[in-house]
Amino acid sequence: MSGILENSPNYKLNKTVLDKFLSLPQPENKVQATYIWIDGTGEGIRAKTRTLDFVPKSVSELPIWNYDGSSTYQSEGSNSDTYLYPVAMYNDPFQRGNNKLIMCDTYKYNHQPTETNHRAACLEAMTKAAAQKPWFGIEQEYTLLDMEGRPFGWPRNGFPGPQGPYYCGVGANKVYARDVVEAHYRACLYAGINISGTNAEVMPSQWEFQVGPCEGIEIGDQPWVARYLLHRVAEEFGVVVTLDPKPMEGDWNGAGAHCNFSTETMREENGIIEIEKAIDKLSKQHIRHIKAYDPKEGKDNERRLTGKHETSTIHDFSAGVANRTASIRIPRGCAEEKKGYLEDRRPASNCDPYSVANVIVRTVCLNE
Repeated sequence: MSGILENSPNYKLNKTVLDKFLSLPQPENKVQATYIWIDGTGEGIRAKTRTLDFVPKSVSELPIWNYDGSSTYQSEGSNSDTYLYPVAMYNDPFQRGNNKLIMCDTYKYNHQPTETNHRAACLEAMTKAAAQKPWFGIEQEYTLLDMEGRPFGWPRNGFPGPQGPYYCGVGANKVYARDVVEAHYRACLYAGINISGTNAEVMPSQWEFQVGPCEGIEIGDQPWVARYLLHRVAEEFGVVVTLDPKPMEGDWNGAGAHCNFSTETMREENGIIEIEKAIDKLSKQHIRHIKAYDPKEGKDNERRLTGKHETSTIHDFSAGVANRTASIRIPRGCAEEKKGYLEDRRPASNCDPYSVANVIVRTVCLNE
C-alpha cells in the first residue's frame, strides 16, 4: 500500500513543515478568502484565494471577482474573463481564524449565467416555492482511489471479497481510509456545513456523507462546499476522490446522491397524502428528471440504474415503502407515521444538487 501512496506527490511532502508557517500570526485586518466555483464540466471544482483587508460579516460585503474561463471550459481565450459572484460563505478549516470559503456563481462576460451555472434557475424556483418550505437532504456517495485509479485498498492484482461485510463495516479488512472520512466530517462541522452523518458503503472504499436538512437554495450551496472539502482533505492524504456513478464494472454497487425531499404539508399530520400526490407528479416527469440527475443527461446514470445493486431501472418509474430498488422510496417510519418525506434514489453521485433540487421543486411545488 505504501508503494501506491508514494505515487502521490502530495503524500511525499512533510506535512509538519506547513504547520510552522500556519502558526505565524496573521494581521487582524487581513483575511484569506478562497473563492470556489463549478467548472465547465458541471462536475469539477475550482478554487483560488485572494486577500481581503476586512473581516466579512455577510456575503453582500464580498467583492465580485473573475478568472480565466478558457482554462475551465467556460469561455474562449479571446474573451476569457468570467465572473465570480459570491453567494455563500463558510469558515475555512484549513486556514482557520477569520479566513473564509466563498461559494460562487459563474457568469459570462455579458453577465449571463454560464452553461453550468444551474444555481440561478434553482434560486428562482426556490423563491417561488418559499411559502411551501421545501426541505432537502443529499446522501452523497463517493469512492476513494489510489493514484493509479484503482479503489483505495483493493489488491493490486485482484479483487476484494464479494460485497456483504463492508457496508457500515468496522475493521482493517472491511474499511479503508477512515482517516479521510473522519477528517472530512470534522472539516464540514467547522466550516458550518449541516453534515448529518457518514457511513461506509456497500463496495469497499466507497463511503457516504449526508448533508441536510437544508431549506431552499442551501441544498445546492452546502453539498458543493462539502465536496470541495472532501477533495481538499483527500489531497492531504494523497488519495483521489471520484464521484463516478459506476467506478467499477461488474458485481459492485454504483454510487448515487439520493435526495430526500419534503414540503411543510408533507411533514404535518396525514402528510402522506401530499407525499403520494408528489410521487404521482414525479411519475409523469420521469424522463425530465433523469436528464437533470447527472451532468451528461442520463448517460452516466445509465451505467448505474440497471435494476440491480439496489437501484431501479433508468427506463421505468417506480415507488414503494422501504423499497431500495424503486425510483422513489417512502421510508417505513414515514409510512407508519403517515407523514415525513420521500427519497428520490435516481440522482447520480456526480449530479449537480442545484439541478436536482430545481427540477423537484418545479415538478412537485410549482407544477411546471
